[in-house]
Amino acid sequence: MRLSTRLITLCAGLVISHVGLAGELPQRWVSAGGALSEWVTVLGAESKLVGVDTTSQHPESLKALPSIGYQRQLSAEGILSLRPDILIGTQEMGPPTVLTQIRGAGVPVEVFSANPDVASLETTLTHLGRLLGEEGKAAQVFDDYRQQLEQHQQRVMRAQAAHPAPEVLLLLGHAGGKPLIAGKDTAADWLLTQAGGRNLATHTGYKPFSVEALAGLNPEVLVFSDRSLTGEAAREALMKENPILASTRAAKNARVFELDPTLLVGGLGPRLPASWKRLTAEFYPSVPVSE
Repeated sequence: MRLSTRLITLCAGLVISHVGLAGELPQRWVSAGGALSEWVTVLGAESKLVGVDTTSQHPESLKALPSIGYQRQLSAEGILSLRPDILIGTQEMGPPTVLTQIRGAGVPVEVFSANPDVASLETTLTHLGRLLGEEGKAAQVFDDYRQQLEQHQQRVMRAQAAHPAPEVLLLLGHAGGKPLIAGKDTAADWLLTQAGGRNLATHTGYKPFSVEALAGLNPEVLVFSDRSLTGEAAREALMKENPILASTRAAKNARVFELDPTLLVGGLGPRLPASWKRLTAEFYPSVPVSE
């Protein structure tokens, strides 16, 4: 969509005027990243959000906010119409031409890391805390997260002392279609590892595999995320569109588990601790891994 020069000028004037009234800290936030939107909420600033992207599904209340579309396919016109003081997103946000237009309209664009690691999360929370004027709370939130992870790693070590790590694959699909397999350097791989699984995928990022190759890997546990379906409908679609999966150890032993795909977007989010604990219980069903 071509952005009207007149609209950019008008919105820029509104943004500059609003920032001047609000003080140094931005008050009207637009977020293009599910994990970032969740962290803003955790830090007590949900009321500052005036627009979010389609990956921002949690908490449920975010769905009532104006949508700016998918994080990789943003429109400058739609964002500027919300009169934001700031746009936040990860390096997954784009396209770059739109970000340039938004900056040109006088709106700061803050780009955070989507890397799935604890160091990146600490940097993200520190920066968000500074922008929100909640540095102390952000530091405490990160410390709590790190402690949860360290405690859970001890539980996983106890589980693995009695049982080998299960061989796992995570599939990301759409209405059961040919899935992508999550490899290294992804939030999915990080989550599987923290839960105590051994990811059979050795490639980097998300890669389409033939169903024959997927069946050849023969995972002991299969975790799947569908971007359009949920629950039993998602499971049935996956098996219907990829019937060879029925021959895997995971399917034969009913060890096929669903994961919310929004957990895999934008780096480490606040709902991951609950997810890694649940997956660990599914990976090690006979081992008490919770306190």
